[in-house]
Amino acid sequence: MNKNILLLKTLLLSTSRINTLRYCKDGKKKGKIIGGIVGVCMLYLLVMGFAILTCIGYGMTGMIQAAPVMCALIMSLLAFVFTLFKTNGYLFNFKEYDMLMSLPFAPKSIAACKFLYMYIKGMAWHLSISVAMLIGYGIFAKPAFYVYILWLVLTLFVPIIPTLLASFLGFIIARIFAGFKRRNILQTVFTFIFVIAVFAFRFLMEDMLKDGKVKETLEQSYDMTVGIAKVYLPAGWFSDGVTGSNILSVLFLVVISVVLFVVLFMLVGRSYRTINSKLKSHAAARKYKMTSQKKKGILNTIAFKEFKRLVGSTTYMTNGAMGVILSTLLGIVTLIIGFDKIIGLVTKGAQFDHAVVQPAIPFIIFFFIGMVSTTCCSPSLEGKNYWIIKSLPLDMKKVYQGKMLFNMYMNVPAMIVTTLCMCISAKVPVLETILYLILGFVLCAFSTTWGCVCGIKHMKLEWENEIEVIKQGAAVTIYLLPNMFVTMILTGASVFLGIIMGHILPTVIITIVYAGLAVVSYIGAMALAKKK
Repeated sequence: MNKNILLLKTLLLSTSRINTLRYCKDGKKKGKIIGGIVGVCMLYLLVMGFAILTCIGYGMTGMIQAAPVMCALIMSLLAFVFTLFKTNGYLFNFKEYDMLMSLPFAPKSIAACKFLYMYIKGMAWHLSISVAMLIGYGIFAKPAFYVYILWLVLTLFVPIIPTLLASFLGFIIARIFAGFKRRNILQTVFTFIFVIAVFAFRFLMEDMLKDGKVKETLEQSYDMTVGIAKVYLPAGWFSDGVTGSNILSVLFLVVISVVLFVVLFMLVGRSYRTINSKLKSHAAARKYKMTSQKKKGILNTIAFKEFKRLVGSTTYMTNGAMGVILSTLLGIVTLIIGFDKIIGLVTKGAQFDHAVVQPAIPFIIFFFIGMVSTTCCSPSLEGKNYWIIKSLPLDMKKVYQGKMLFNMYMNVPAMIVTTLCMCISAKVPVLETILYLILGFVLCAFSTTWGCVCGIKHMKLEWENEIEVIKQGAAVTIYLLPNMFVTMILTGASVFLGIIMGHILPTVIITIVYAGLAVVSYIGAMALAKKK
């Protein structure tokens, strides 16, 4: 077997859930894998439903010819965004770098295999969109049989160019910032800007689709997609190849994708060792002066270690700190624009007394800062360094108490700022403001302790990339789902009870309940710490 193909096959098998399920004998682990596969399949079905509905919209308005262009654009955008966020972790600065570079592979071959690994791992998303839109296109356009085959074949090539562009951009960023101490800041900022833009885009689309603007919006999107296809040539080639059977366009898409792939990894291969070596090194100040060392407590030292781990990882920072930043922005925006206007925007201008929503303020804030807790994934992030912690003269209770302390350090200040901003804007009385602050603190304590229970109980120390435990880990999923649904239910319940009983009594009751849950979770976390 060609050794490059062997390397790619090994990379895929080592992270394959199906492969793990096939050989694993642990029934509990098999259950987690099956649950993860079912969850991912549900997401694929949601994406396919969205794609089919898009084609139905085009078909009902007689603009089905825009479907191939839209399909290519959606796949390209998805490939670009996903690759840009995964480059620093899959292509560069990955865990098994030293092992791979010691094997008889050229640097450009390793870089190319890591790229193909990213490409194949994302292909399921692209096929979900492509197959769904092909079904919708086939219903309305009724093309010849060969169009279905050509569509599916070209789907394999459409994501290559945007994935290459994102990889090249990641390469440039890594090349420029490889020698800097805060090299991950730029990618983190890009991620924050993207997420905020997605939130803004959601409200923009909602405004465009209301009041009978659906047809007008589809017509505008048709003109826009046609215009973009003239600028972004791969989308135009895909559309011409599928709808017009243009052999030249098919050849352009296939040949240029392959040529760009070869050229890019010839360039990347020249600097691949240098970039990874610098990314794994640590910057040092030129004018370093030895000063007296400050003595810190054990818990604060562990909390500071978690802080360094957070700011040292783009993926960890964008997941762990995103809610804190969005929550703070929400508070500032509410203080500037006004609580009534924000509620009016969400409720589509419905006429009612906005004061009834005030009891939901702590839960609205918690929806941002409590949906992801650093304590869910921080135990798993220790990875192969876990034995170092076990060998230190530290009680494991202290270790997890320090991790919980860091999460409180990060969440509580953001909660206080946002609560005060929203309460001032909503003109909440002083007593109720104090109660909301207390409830917010209790909610932060609950999310911290419950997250620690999930993180310890479902600890995963064997991982290929930190994304597996930060985004896809069982601990994060088990923490998130019940927390999200319970928060949504209690948000509505707090408003309903506030109408019947006033604002103070429901807040006190819910605070006591969550305080009890936080205590139980803390006791559970400490009990689990003894066994680990």
